[in-house]
Amino acid sequence: MPDVYDFTATSLSGEDVPLKRFEGQVLLIVNTASACGFTPQYQGLEALHRELAPRGFSVLGFPCNQFGGQEPGDAQAIAEFCASKYDVSFPLFDKIDVNGVKAHPLYQYLKSEKSGLLGSAIKWNFTKFLVDRSGHVVGRHAPTTKPEAIKKEIEALL
Repeated sequence: MPDVYDFTATSLSGEDVPLKRFEGQVLLIVNTASACGFTPQYQGLEALHRELAPRGFSVLGFPCNQFGGQEPGDAQAIAEFCASKYDVSFPLFDKIDVNGVKAHPLYQYLKSEKSGLLGSAIKWNFTKFLVDRSGHVVGRHAPTTKPEAIKKEIEALL
């Protein structure tokens, strides 16, 4: 049975990162954007990451430009924005598609494991997938769900 550790993603710096690197951690995988109404959620995601990382938790951010063109920049622009505006320290990956025929294989897997209220497609930026220490998708949260609202659910998995 596959899990998230079977996938590889490219970091913002261009490095191929096997997600096996995060094996044994609780993960919150989020499609992000720099010019979205939900962009301030970077602050809550970073707070969760900093507080819970010592206990085996990580946020993984996947920039996406499929929703209203809200992530138009290249990898360098995304990295600079996230560092300067939100002091992001959690891993950020190269811009990907989360829907359609070019959807990243990780997102194809995540959507097949946890469908949303209106089907499997990602509806907007900042959709959040919660993954347990075994690499299984155990939750999916809408863009409107603030990161801090998921904290108890994350702590239960830690």
